[in-house]
Amino acid sequence: MGNMFVKKPQITEVDRAILSLKTQRRKLGQYQQQLEKVIEAEKQAARDLIRENRKERALLALRKKRTQEELLKQVDQWVINVEQQLADIELTSKQKAVFESLKQGSSAIKAIQSEVDLDDVQKLMDDTADAKAYQDELNAILGEKLSAEDEEEILAEFDNLESQLAVDEMPDVPTPEPQESEKLHLPDVPTKRPVVSNAEITPAESATKRKVLEEPLPA
Repeated sequence: MGNMFVKKPQITEVDRAILSLKTQRRKLGQYQQQLEKVIEAEKQAARDLIRENRKERALLALRKKRTQEELLKQVDQWVINVEQQLADIELTSKQKAVFESLKQGSSAIKAIQSEVDLDDVQKLMDDTADAKAYQDELNAILGEKLSAEDEEEILAEFDNLESQLAVDEMPDVPTPEPQESEKLHLPDVPTKRPVVSNAEITPAESATKRKVLEEPLPA
């Protein structure tokens, strides 16, 4: 029941022409294969007749072969013509599709333009210009209340605030902490005088020290 309402695709004259050309191309291809077989058969027959020294029959086979070759050339040209016509139809169909798309686009532009009234556009532009002129006049009136000195003070205050913000936004410079490996381990400062033990000095060293002390200094 559901298939009863399916709309069948409409077959156009272009579709019929394309189908006819493709059918002819297929038939011509089959004909080419038949001619090639006949040509090969006549060529083989001429070889066999030459081996049998039957010259007249061999020449006849070669004449048939040449006739079939000429016919094959003509069929090849027919195939080329069919292929060219198929290509022309395909190109023309694409050109028509492009034309239809451009036509639809032009119609859409016209439809959109018909919805926009030029008088409304002009009125909108005039209203915008009037609003801008009013705002400019209002700014001029408010600006007259400020003197030149006030303007200078305002600019100075602006520069001051801008400088403060620039300083506040500067990033802090991080102070690197010394690593454990970088810390110097120094010995403690001694608080007592070193004491030399007499046991560590031998009698020979003691006599030598006394001799050095008792010798007079050179003049």
